[in-house]
Amino acid sequence: MPLHEEPTQVTTEPPRPSDSYVQSFARGLEVLRSFGVDAPAQTLSECAERVGLTRAGARRILLTLQTLGYVEQDGRLFRLTPRVLELGFAYLSAQPWWHLAQPVMEELTRELRESSSAAVLDGSDIVYVVRVPAHRIMSINLGVGTRLPAYCTSMGRVLLAALPEDERARRVAGMTLTARTPHTVTQADELLDVLARVRRQGWALIDQELELGLLSLAAPIRDRGGRVVAAVNVSGQAQHTTVDHMLSHYLPRLLSAAERISAMMAA
Repeated sequence: MPLHEEPTQVTTEPPRPSDSYVQSFARGLEVLRSFGVDAPAQTLSECAERVGLTRAGARRILLTLQTLGYVEQDGRLFRLTPRVLELGFAYLSAQPWWHLAQPVMEELTRELRESSSAAVLDGSDIVYVVRVPAHRIMSINLGVGTRLPAYCTSMGRVLLAALPEDERARRVAGMTLTARTPHTVTQADELLDVLARVRRQGWALIDQELELGLLSLAAPIRDRGGRVVAAVNVSGQAQHTTVDHMLSHYLPRLLSAAERISAMMAA
């Protein structure tokens, strides 16, 4: 089934303070996002530098977050608390489809003995919202909340392909297409051609473009209106399987799983 999704607006200019944009709140979110794998704990100065704030501005935000329980301080270092997980869980709990997807994906993983994931599109990235691992096949540690570039992932291509043509072109034009491996598509025109093909066929295959040795197939998940709201994938290792085997053995089962999840969403 061809992919389709309703158009959404893409903001190209940074927002300015107004009655509809609270800059201090936005900066608070930037401070939260400044913590991560590469910066699990930060000093006041490090945080200010990463976010582009003055020390005084960063201090006010960090102390506010500390008061609210989202940040804790240990000497000179600040780090996030588990309470931050409430923010992400609120999103997941508001999306009924991931509860429906989990058991179907677990069945798919047991049948194929390969990992399965589901993700949504966020700007130029995909964000994992469900993960059912079979065994570790990537050097990247994947889990719920992991972000990966959409242009070189199977789920990302399914989600990008579902966008209207003009929006798809704008998204690709704004991406930095870095060669993750020698096989990565890094030319915008070529990527748009690939996305057009994905849209026509209704699924996407990645052959070692994100990471050497990694093969991945993805299919769309649709809501009751037929709009693509997420993607589900199954991954394999090039040393254990082939593209032909994945297309003949994995793809029918993946498409069936995606259709089952979509049907439950429409019920």
